[in-house]
Amino acid sequence: MNPARTQKSAGFAAVARRDARLLLAAALDAGPELPIAHPERVLNGSERARIERLIARRAAREPVSRILGRRGFWSLDFKITPDTLDPRPDSETLIEAVLGRIDEPAAPLHILDLGTGCGCLLLALLSELPAARGLGVDISEAALGVARENADSLGLGARARFERRDWAAGLSGPWQVIISNPPYIREWEIEELAPEVAHHDPEMALNAGLDGLDAYRALLPRAGRLLDRGGILALEMGKGQQDAVEALLVATGLTPLGRVRDLGGIERCLVATLGNPWDSAKK
Repeated sequence: MNPARTQKSAGFAAVARRDARLLLAAALDAGPELPIAHPERVLNGSERARIERLIARRAAREPVSRILGRRGFWSLDFKITPDTLDPRPDSETLIEAVLGRIDEPAAPLHILDLGTGCGCLLLALLSELPAARGLGVDISEAALGVARENADSLGLGARARFERRDWAAGLSGPWQVIISNPPYIREWEIEELAPEVAHHDPEMALNAGLDGLDAYRALLPRAGRLLDRGGILALEMGKGQQDAVEALLVATGLTPLGRVRDLGGIERCLVATLGNPWDSAKK
């Protein structure tokens, strides 16, 4: 079986060679540079069988990250499972937005991550803010277990806690940073997503009701009560949702600070504060 040809026939021409190289390395328990450094290597029967099984999974539209059980995010390596959302580069926009508004990276900030999943947002921030501590909450205990593993493997376990909660229910504040990538897909749109998403990400991490705004309605009033005056709230949004999310945010008494575009030019992150916008500039 030719890995690259198999994936091209399944509609992955742009990424076929990269994916095939990653899967080949995984099957051989080696680094992705192996196929380039040693193209002359002859595979034995069991190695060929392992590679063909992995390529068949990818040809069936299972993401490489799901097959490998790992995803790179913010230059960090995260374990993922069927219980967690697969982090994507678009979400790194939230990290950039928060860091861009913190004048003192060494400050002892308290960070709250609502719907933490594998913990990528919280842990990425903690990796950049050495005196910060954080709490990630999620409704899924299985996802929280993955987040704890990631915190420990990244050496951040001493500064990160994870608790099972329905958004921020039962929490007290204040928090200087609140960050969230909530579900924002309209229920009827889920089956229209790429199979890599619709068939492999947990539905609870995608489905946000008929208009895609249910999660914002649930979390924004609580975030407004928990955010420190002048603190930073960063929310991920779906394409075209910015006006509706901003209206919900304003209705809870929060003050919009701006929108941040992802690499594709989509307004992906909405940043807000509590109180006068000038307060956040002093944080």
